[in-house]
Amino acid sequence: MGYSCFTPLLFLTLFFFSFRPSSADLIHQTCKTTKYYDLCVSTLKSDSSSPKADDVKGLALIMVRAATANATATNAYLSSQMLSAAANDMKAAIKECADKYAFASEALKSSSQDLSSEMYDYAYMHVMAAADYPNGCRNAFKRAPGLLYPPEMALRENGLKRICDVVLGIIDALA
Repeated sequence: MGYSCFTPLLFLTLFFFSFRPSSADLIHQTCKTTKYYDLCVSTLKSDSSSPKADDVKGLALIMVRAATANATATNAYLSSQMLSAAANDMKAAIKECADKYAFASEALKSSSQDLSSEMYDYAYMHVMAAADYPNGCRNAFKRAPGLLYPPEMALRENGLKRICDVVLGIIDALA
């Protein structure tokens, strides 16, 4: 008698888990919805918590962490560059850039909270803001006569924008 009750329960459990996509499948399916598929896949696969993500929201949170790490690293890089800058115009531009990347990092942290609360519109808005902050950095260099936008900053700006584009694609899939 106990065996007959156990058999349907076992069958339902096996049935449920057999249709749950693997983390690799979930990553590939999710990344197909983004603008930069390869960046999405490589970023998610390089994060040790990705196999534990059992839904798209979990993957979105991982990508937001990657974007936050990028913005924070750029802020730290700029802070170190400020120490070696000789000209006041250069120091002012670098300081403004560091501030913009700090704001981007804060916006991404807010988006993470929004995602956790399933407030996807707000999460989207915060990621859009984070992607736009580097434009203020570029503009700081344009305003200073004779200063050229450093190629390293252009690379970092592009990197953050691309990661944010991936996050936006994932949030679109959630909404």
